[in-house]
Amino acid sequence: MSNEGTTKHHAQIIEGGTFEAEDHWYPKALNSTIHPMINFFLNLDKERIVNRYCHLHPMVKREKLAELLDYECKYFMWAGADLINVTSAKGKRQMVVIENNSCPSGQKSMPLRDDHQEEGSYRLLIERTFKPFLKSKRGAPRIKGGLAVIHDKNPMETLGYAKVIADVFEEPVYYVSFHEDDLDPPVKFEDGIMFVRTEDGEWHQIRAAFRYVTQRPWNRIPLHTKTRILNPIIACLTGGRNKMVAAKAYDFFNSEIREYGLKIITPETIWDVSKAEIPLWVRKMGGQAVIKIPYSNAGQGVFTIVTEKELEAFMAQEFKYERFIVQSLIGNYQWSSTSSEGKFYHVGTIPNAKGNTFVFDLRMMVSSTKKGIRPLVVYSRRAAKPLVDYIEASSDSWEMLGTNLSVKNPDGGWGSDTNRLLLTDRRDFNKLGIGLDDLIEAYIQTLLSTIAIDKMAQTLTNAKGRFSMRLFKPLNDDKTLVDEITL
Repeated sequence: MSNEGTTKHHAQIIEGGTFEAEDHWYPKALNSTIHPMINFFLNLDKERIVNRYCHLHPMVKREKLAELLDYECKYFMWAGADLINVTSAKGKRQMVVIENNSCPSGQKSMPLRDDHQEEGSYRLLIERTFKPFLKSKRGAPRIKGGLAVIHDKNPMETLGYAKVIADVFEEPVYYVSFHEDDLDPPVKFEDGIMFVRTEDGEWHQIRAAFRYVTQRPWNRIPLHTKTRILNPIIACLTGGRNKMVAAKAYDFFNSEIREYGLKIITPETIWDVSKAEIPLWVRKMGGQAVIKIPYSNAGQGVFTIVTEKELEAFMAQEFKYERFIVQSLIGNYQWSSTSSEGKFYHVGTIPNAKGNTFVFDLRMMVSSTKKGIRPLVVYSRRAAKPLVDYIEASSDSWEMLGTNLSVKNPDGGWGSDTNRLLLTDRRDFNKLGIGLDDLIEAYIQTLLSTIAIDKMAQTLTNAKGRFSMRLFKPLNDDKTLVDEITL
């Protein structure tokens, strides 16, 4: 629900040993059986992945790929990339990164790998990433206090994390919603230390927090905290929730890995575009493009443009931010943008009984571990309407191209359109028409984009471990955003 400041919110205290699967998975996913190919993929070791990828990409340097698979993140510990399966007229298929998200959702959509492990990959993430993160000597100094889960949406998953953390650490966990429009928030920071308020009005010091605060988290969580937070805010500003800097992070990292035959594959991206310049770029791309507000998420702030009517509707709106990004649009072959590398279009789902093919994306959630960045969750989402061969002036392109399940309700709260969820189970996965090599491609693209953002975070951190606003401003010259950042 939206917080309008009329209710005084407080932290709940969550005890371990109370995990009930039906509370933390979509009903559709609760009794699903994982597809054997997905299970096989998730259990592939590094050596087999390297061998297969280099066999299919003979120009890739094996030693470099193996090194990247062992990479341990310093800031961007937990990520979820959204990818689309595309092809060219000549049949060149690729997995393309649309974005990579900090603190991603997805656990509630993932079938269990093992029927006997009822907490699934909720527990995997906590045990192999969050717990070692708290023990690590890197980052903020250790302080005393409790553990917390802070969130601004998705209670199905966030409460699941709170219960698993309480169980793994064998101590109660403070579970608290933290919204940007709450006039009396139940979370505060003093000298970099987080405190949360319980129902009795008492404030409790927090030594570490698991964060699922995704809506402009930088406007209420400081960049520098003594309380350890997974993910820290710098991971969002440097690409995890900032598409502008993410695009630049990918470009910089591609320059670094090009000599090894590797590349993050994205739509052609033009950044730092003012609103007045947008029609020029849309026309340059053939009249089809995607316009994004760089700091929005959950499917908000993304505009697909395939007709003059859609462009006019976009230009008629008012926006608080000053800079946008424009990307080549990937649609059907007849109406995709023409980029510098040619025209790509959606492979889409296997046609259904009516002959309809739908756009879908693939979400791959990963986390940083002592053994490198490893996959946790794989699921998919399809668009509401099937792809058509030809666009009419009255067409709504978002209905054919938009895949995010999040729906913003009139009251400001969030819901999900689960009818469009495609699980990686025995039933749904076959509809995607992808194989093991596509999954490996998606994983490598997720890996590379995650490392790119983590390296950008390190680049924007000075020798004292402080975020450098001096370096950030030239990269993201948007005064409205800069003024939002809590230092």
